[in-house]
Amino acid sequence: MSQPIKSTRPIKSTRPIKSTRRGLLGALVGSVTSPDTAARQDAESESAKDETTPAAVKEPTPRKWGMAIDLDLCNGCGACVVACRSENNVPVCGTNDEFDHEGAALEWMSLLARKGDVEGTSDRPVELLPTPCFHCDNPPCVKVCPVNATYQNDEGLVVQIWDRCIGCRYCTVACPYSRRSFNWTHAEWPDSHRSFLNPDVAMRPEGVVEKCSFCDHRLRKLKESASLEERAVRSSDLEDMTACAQACPAHAIVFGDLNDSESRVSRMTDSPRAFRQQEHLGTKPKVSYLAKDRGV
Repeated sequence: MSQPIKSTRPIKSTRPIKSTRRGLLGALVGSVTSPDTAARQDAESESAKDETTPAAVKEPTPRKWGMAIDLDLCNGCGACVVACRSENNVPVCGTNDEFDHEGAALEWMSLLARKGDVEGTSDRPVELLPTPCFHCDNPPCVKVCPVNATYQNDEGLVVQIWDRCIGCRYCTVACPYSRRSFNWTHAEWPDSHRSFLNPDVAMRPEGVVEKCSFCDHRLRKLKESASLEERAVRSSDLEDMTACAQACPAHAIVFGDLNDSESRVSRMTDSPRAFRQQEHLGTKPKVSYLAKDRGV
C-alpha cells in the first residue's frame, strides 16, 4: 500500500484572523483600497508628474493659421498673383482666344475689384482685393465632397488631396467665394520653363479642382527647421512665410497664428478696421481685410 506523499514546502505562518465579524472586516479593509483613497492617490501622482514635466514636453496651444491684408498699404501691383502662380506651378491657360475653354483660367490668388468698377461710374473708388482661399473655419466645400478629397486639418487649413479628387466640382459650387478652379487639361510647360518649376509642389493631374494651400509646403519646411534647431516656430518667421506675403513690396499681406494674441496677424484681425468677406454666411473665413483709412 502506497504511502501518501508529504509536502516538503514550508508553510508560512500567518496571523490568525479572528472569527468575529469585526476581525474579518478589518482584514478586508487592510487589503483593499477604497475608491476615494485611490482617486486621491491618482490625483497626487498626476500633480507630481506635472511638476516634474519640462515645459517643452507639455502639449502646446493648437495653431490656427490665418492671414490679414491691409488695403491701406496694398497698391494693386499684382506681385502676389505672380508669386503665387510661380511658387505653386499654376499653369497659364484659359486666356487665349484659340483655347477651347476660354475664361476657365486657373487662379489660386486673384485681384478682385470692390466698391466700384473699371469705368469709374461708381461714386466709390475702385479697390483691388488680393483674394486667396479663405480657409474657412466652417467650410461648405468640405461638407459636400463625396470622397473626402478636401478636408480641414488640425491647424485649420482646408487642404486638398489631388489624387483623391474625382472632379465632381461640388466644392466649386459650394464655395461662396469662387476660390476653386477646375483643371480642364493636363498642364503643359515649354521646355524653357521646366527648370523653373518648384519641386516642392506636386503637379496636379488633369480633371481635379485646385485651390490656394497657404503654401503649406513652406510651412512644413519651416516647422522642420525649427524642430532641428530645437526651438519653437517664431512669429516673425511666419509673417512673410507665404509666397504672396514675401513678394508684396508694401508688406500688406501678413500670415501667422490667430491663436497667438501677440502675433501681428492676430493684432491686425482685432483692428477696428478689420472686416471679412460675407460674414453673414457663417463660413468664418480666416482671411481678414483692413479697410482703407478714409480720414487720411
